[in-house]
Amino acid sequence: MGGIAIPFDRGLAGHSDADVLVHAIMDALLGAANLGDIGALFPPSDPMFKNISSIRLLRQVGDLLSDRGWEVVNVDTVVVAECPMLAPFITEMREEIGGGLGIGPDHVTIKATTTEGLGFIGEGKGIAAHAVALVERK
Repeated sequence: MGGIAIPFDRGLAGHSDADVLVHAIMDALLGAANLGDIGALFPPSDPMFKNISSIRLLRQVGDLLSDRGWEVVNVDTVVVAECPMLAPFITEMREEIGGGLGIGPDHVTIKATTTEGLGFIGEGKGIAAHAVALVERK
């Protein structure tokens, strides 16, 4: 998650590497620039994207924005998960995501919270991530 491996006894399932945090960031960036969403850009029906690194896809999103005249100012995120504890990994995730976008880690905010045991996330059956992004014309 966040472009790094986090030791845990369970994992995420998806067509690519299922990095829920990076996927939320990509959708926020694409939305901020009115360029669609990751499902349209990287369709799960395309075998080329099977098990692909989400950081690699993030770089492509960053390049697309740049090609269209946009510059990423910052991204702000929150991961909702009962476990694993993410605090020890946030600095490394910020560096990885910032590197993928060509921005400093000081332009990437990652927060983590729980649902205090409520719902499928609170039961440890899933993880959610939310992101907002600020982009500006170059």
